Amino acid sequence: MPPDEVLTAVGPRLRALRQQRGVTLGQLGAATGISVSTLSRLESGGRRPTLELLLALARFHRVPLDDLVGTPQTRDPRVHRRPVVRHGVTIVPLTRRPGGVQAYKMIYPPQVPAGEPTQQAHEGYEWLYVLSGRVRLLLGSHDLTLDAGEVAEFDTRTPHWFGNPHDEPAEILSLFGPQGERLHVRARPSPVRPTRP
Repeated sequence: MPPDEVLTAVGPRLRALRQQRGVTLGQLGAATGISVSTLSRLESGGRRPTLELLLALARFHRVPLDDLVGTPQTRDPRVHRRPVVRHGVTIVPLTRRPGGVQAYKMIYPPQVPAGEPTQQAHEGYEWLYVLSGRVRLLLGSHDLTLDAGEVAEFDTRTPHWFGNPHDEPAEILSLFGPQGERLHVRARPSPVRPTRP
């Protein structure tokens, strides 16, 4: 594809990605330091994207720069994502499509996370399948042990926590949307505070 056509396609791709994630131009501007007018002109094609702008936007959306400029995919369909370790849990991304539901394999060593469980709540929905080992799931007032082959799905507005308090490693396959991804994969959320009647 000629360079001009590549640059023309960036604007609609940026707009679609932002809207898919439910982010306003104001929120994006505040997070990246790029003015709202510049972001608007980028999305409408009124301004040519620079590397500096694209890097800031790719960082915010947590997508590869190639996704923003529409680099053609290679013929190899395999997902080559590096595992990350968060709070002792090895997380292997299994999808590469920005936005929407994401799939992860999560490997919990024995007794991880350590300490008293703290339930969290956030917008979204979660599905998890135990590949091996056993996983403890706290879901509201329920305290469950899921064995290999068992599945749980729940509205994540219900306070929840899952981990491996057992002596053997556990592996799970988990699907969740952007809100769950931010909390479970990218950062440690703050505890849910009980509300008083």
